[in-house]
Amino acid sequence: MTQGKLLGGRIFDSKVKSQNVTGKEKWLGFLLGPCGALLFNAVMATYLNLFYTDVLGFGTIWGGMFLVIFPILSKIIDAVTNVVMGWIIDRTRTKQGKARPWLLLSAPLLEITGVLLFIVPSGNTALQIVWVMLSYNLYYSLAYTMYSMSHNLMVPLSTRNTSQRGVLAVFNNISSIMMTGIVVALIFPMLIYPILGTSQTTWIICMAVISCLSLPCVILEYYYTKERVTAEVANQEEKKIPFFMQLRAVFTDKYMLLLLGYFLLYTLTSQLKNVALPYYCNYVLGTYSDGITQTLVSVLGGIPMGIGIFAVWPLAKKFGKKNITVVGFILYAFGSAVCWMAPTNLYIVLVGQFIKNIGGLPCAYVFMALFSDALDNLEWKNGFRCDGTAMSVYSVIITAAAGLVTGIFNGGLSAAGYLAPETVSIMPELTDAMQKIITNADGTFAVIFNQPEAVNTIFTFFFVGLEAIAGLVYAFMLIPVTVEKTVDKKLVIIRARQKAEYEARGEVWVEPEIRAAEEQKKMDAEAEEIYRKELKERCEKKGIDYDAALEKHMETMRIKQEKQVEKERLAKIKAEEKAKISADKKAAKLAKMSPEQRAKYDARQEKKARRDEEKWQKERAEGEVCYEKMQKTLANAEAKKN
Repeated sequence: MTQGKLLGGRIFDSKVKSQNVTGKEKWLGFLLGPCGALLFNAVMATYLNLFYTDVLGFGTIWGGMFLVIFPILSKIIDAVTNVVMGWIIDRTRTKQGKARPWLLLSAPLLEITGVLLFIVPSGNTALQIVWVMLSYNLYYSLAYTMYSMSHNLMVPLSTRNTSQRGVLAVFNNISSIMMTGIVVALIFPMLIYPILGTSQTTWIICMAVISCLSLPCVILEYYYTKERVTAEVANQEEKKIPFFMQLRAVFTDKYMLLLLGYFLLYTLTSQLKNVALPYYCNYVLGTYSDGITQTLVSVLGGIPMGIGIFAVWPLAKKFGKKNITVVGFILYAFGSAVCWMAPTNLYIVLVGQFIKNIGGLPCAYVFMALFSDALDNLEWKNGFRCDGTAMSVYSVIITAAAGLVTGIFNGGLSAAGYLAPETVSIMPELTDAMQKIITNADGTFAVIFNQPEAVNTIFTFFFVGLEAIAGLVYAFMLIPVTVEKTVDKKLVIIRARQKAEYEARGEVWVEPEIRAAEEQKKMDAEAEEIYRKELKERCEKKGIDYDAALEKHMETMRIKQEKQVEKERLAKIKAEEKAKISADKKAAKLAKMSPEQRAKYDARQEKKARRDEEKWQKERAEGEVCYEKMQKTLANAEAKKN
């Protein structure tokens, strides 16, 4: 898509005119706007497979293999379109930016394809198969890929002002948490799912309503977002490292391979648990869509996530990010094992889930920090950043894993002999083979069967058993990830290289922290100038005294600045006190030692320091060889290009 008349009309212009992030932009563009698409996608992640097995009865097609093969193939397509969509967005040039046009185009596609997922025609099996395959890929591989790729870019493209960008990220995360953690995890299973039953008509009506929310919400997101960064760099060219070289750098680094391998396994097992959740609650722990069992399990999973952030980071700083994550996964495995020992006892399962989710806190909050350390390590080894490429691999893992998980789960159901509910028009007599009979909203009846023991075993294994085993595997995989031990030393080397490059070009080197502070000060000054100009225009329009309004604004800014200075002063005092307490504790501990104990302690510390230094020198030598080799490769590639 190139710059031209496309989307050039004023009707397509953003409603955000300010060069500063506005209140409407935060509340409408980043909080409310994403809710529609995120809500529908979160519902699909948990309940679409249930619709295919329990409402459409697709578990028997091709001997059960259709629901095994179809999602795997579809997610391969989805993974490819994610990469292609990223490539297209990077090359889009319009008046409205490079991501927002695709946001607008995705709005009607999300609604249409969302409805198509559920209005599957009845009768002809071949037609149903074609319909499901097309509708699934139109939604996931086209519409939602288009939306998610452009939506995820809106925060970084909206502003360079770091404080304003941080606020937008918070609003964006709140939107996601509201939809997935509150509506889908709590409200949907309690109030909506019990009403759906097995009537396709009821499912169509309900999902069509949820899907239709996507259109106005995404349009709202489009009009109340603004690509300020895209506008700044529209006429600039950036020197880029060839993609294949970035990819090679990612896949030849041991830390990155370990983390990506861990993340792949973690994604597979956690998504298997999520897909199994409603089935496990319907047949093993509770009864079919009883409205309470799944809600309780979700609540016990959500509480630790809400309070855990206050405890995880202090522990990670004290004991190390990797160490606290490894210990967490041991607790994670223990909690899952508690559930596995009594999978039908609601109280024991709830206790086990609480323990498991406490253990899972470090991986939820710490993984991206470890991933960032690995990215710094890549820059040290190669001389360039690989953030985008590494995140593309990360995204492909998430996408491909979803299809593989669905295929594995449905394969297990088919092999074990899953008995899907039957929808009948006349209420039958309840027998021992039946769990219950549900009256659907359309007057039909859903016959829910008791599952064979093998099927319940599958549900139990995928929901709690697999994670009891996987938790220990995660811990084992992360033990060699020691990148955080030397990352500070590598950052010093990176900084020295940057300084040398600046001086080689005849430029004056300024420390990045100072440069960032100066740039932030400049942006704040520009933001203040823009605010005053807009304030004057508003005052003239409304007949308000501009000088009085400006004085009030300046007083507010002065108070805000004073609070910030005081906050920084108190933080500095607190850090100094904390360091002094730590030093005093260490001194007291050493003072209690006998001369013999102190000698042994000093010998151990010296031995450890010597061993760590030897490891670092070896790693540094290997890294320097890699760096020199990569720089020669880049120089040769540039020479051939010229």
